[in-house]
Amino acid sequence: MAQKHRYGDRMADRPESLLIGVLHDHSLPDQDASFERAARVGVSLVGDRLDRRVEFLHVHAAGLPRGTANSVVTAFESLASAGVLAVIGPAITDNGLVVRDLADAAEIACINYTGSEQTRSEWMFHYQIGSLEEEPNVLARHLCDRELTRVALVYDRSTIGRRYASFFDDACPAFGVDLVGRVGVSPVTDDLRATVESLRATDADAVVYLGLGLSAYPLARALGELRWNPPVVTNSALMFGYANADWARAWNGWTYCDSVSGSNETLAALQEQVGAAMPGPGLPGQHDLGRLVAEAAGRADHLTRAGIREGLERIKLLPAATGRAGTTMGFGQWERAALKGEYLVLRRWEDGVSRELAET
Repeated sequence: MAQKHRYGDRMADRPESLLIGVLHDHSLPDQDASFERAARVGVSLVGDRLDRRVEFLHVHAAGLPRGTANSVVTAFESLASAGVLAVIGPAITDNGLVVRDLADAAEIACINYTGSEQTRSEWMFHYQIGSLEEEPNVLARHLCDRELTRVALVYDRSTIGRRYASFFDDACPAFGVDLVGRVGVSPVTDDLRATVESLRATDADAVVYLGLGLSAYPLARALGELRWNPPVVTNSALMFGYANADWARAWNGWTYCDSVSGSNETLAALQEQVGAAMPGPGLPGQHDLGRLVAEAAGRADHLTRAGIREGLERIKLLPAATGRAGTTMGFGQWERAALKGEYLVLRRWEDGVSRELAET
């Protein structure tokens, strides 16, 4: 039933809010509030093309790899039952693969912000916070440029790690990189001393880590304990360093893929508006996701779940807060990848601070 408020002696209808679900599958401090703060800036850019307020309904799931797929299913079903028009999330590829099929079955447009193109489908759109398929090429090119051509690979034995490793296998020959050693590890391991000892025997020029990131800290600890200090190059898992200062310091000197660039004017304007230079991918990503769902509603011919999906497909060439200057976002018919351009940015942890490299 429409909400009402009184103008003089008569009652006037006020449109119902647009209800958008947010499925959190990992836990961060002040998560709901920080998401709303950035997302609402993105929503505000749509202006009077929206005739009603956007309301975000947050649910939390203890998802994979440490939790369960069932927790994600339950969280999604609660949003569907609540009548949301669309869903933002999840963030982790393992859980994105679960929600992909649920979204198609329920015919609810979702925008996940995982790293894998495999999460895309008819109803599942993809905002790329990193890329399991593209990052390996960026890393192989970087290794080639640094003349680090004998590489030892550590990868998670998981959906994420194996896909990263598969695309890294493809990229290495194209850039003259030779894999002289490779070890698969548990994504939740706490001890990698034996792994590091075996890789040190390969006499590699560099170590590459590919995975979700939970095992990257034990890798750094093992390298330090065994006093082996090769160059380390990794995927976007090291963005966890923004939220964990101990991990960031442990990864000192490590080069990795990120999604934040000081060259991005949209991000600079966002930081000024929220009053803080909040580090990491959260601020720009949440801003962009908020704008995408609001733009979809503003462009939709019909405010239904199908209408939101069609509205998403009509978004073209919006400036993104993620990535280097000139990165844009949009979708289309059978086009489910949001970000276009240089959305992958190489950075390096130095004394607990992430510093952007000039190259991509």
